[in-house]
Amino acid sequence: MPPSAEAFEAERPHLVAVAYRMLGSIAEAQDVVQEAWLRYMRAGDDIRDVRAWLTTVTGRLCLDVLKSARVSREAYTGQWLPDYFVDPDIGPAGQAEQRDQVGLALLVVLERLTPEQRVALVLHDAFAVPYGEVAEVLGTTEATARQHASRGRRAAAEGTVRHNAGLAEQRRVLAAFIDAVNSGDMQALAAVLAPDVVSISDGGGFTSTALRPIVGADKVSRFFVGIAHGRRMEGAVLEPALINGTAGVFVRGNGLYGALGVTVADGRITGLFQQLNPQKLLVSDLL
Repeated sequence: MPPSAEAFEAERPHLVAVAYRMLGSIAEAQDVVQEAWLRYMRAGDDIRDVRAWLTTVTGRLCLDVLKSARVSREAYTGQWLPDYFVDPDIGPAGQAEQRDQVGLALLVVLERLTPEQRVALVLHDAFAVPYGEVAEVLGTTEATARQHASRGRRAAAEGTVRHNAGLAEQRRVLAAFIDAVNSGDMQALAAVLAPDVVSISDGGGFTSTALRPIVGADKVSRFFVGIAHGRRMEGAVLEPALINGTAGVFVRGNGLYGALGVTVADGRITGLFQQLNPQKLLVSDLL
């Protein structure tokens, strides 16, 4: 069928979702989809499956971006975390509007994969793209595409921050953590933090924060108590939020503008992920 704007626009949400999962950046995802649009409009009349064709093109473009992003991310100030979708947490009685989101824990762990592993894993496992088509995206054989996906799956499993709690438990544990931090109660913090908890902060050079991951309940406790009782938090407001569908808080005031998402397993926080780079926060107008 010949290219048409209507056919492309019908696929745009799907393509942005694919690209966002691969890149962790909504701006980069939108740029990739725009380039896919240009290539689509230059294509001939023999596109039989528009979605499959566009998904393949988007995957190839994302692979190129991921390969070049390694250089820029090595020069990035501190730790790199993905863009956050921040919605108001309206409580158990309702759900915030769901965009094309993917869980925070998965986005963080995908950063550990090679570009080929990430593309293969996202296309096959998240969007059920056959390995033959994944191989076309990667420019390799089907057997090699399977290997990339398998290795990516294994690396993701090994690097995954444990996260098995439902939203209600996430809210409860996060509330207990905030209360303990505000009171400086180290014993209460020990009760809600996993011994191997990790804290990662992305300031992007816009604000000072830890430049490396902080690991261990004692170090993480001291870090957050120090923040809570420092001058930067004077007058700051914490609002319950959903960070990519995960329980979190949105923080603003006194020069602060950021979001904290958590992962929870077996009643304890296993990961705390602070996004303090304002360019990476897609905040609902309702917040």
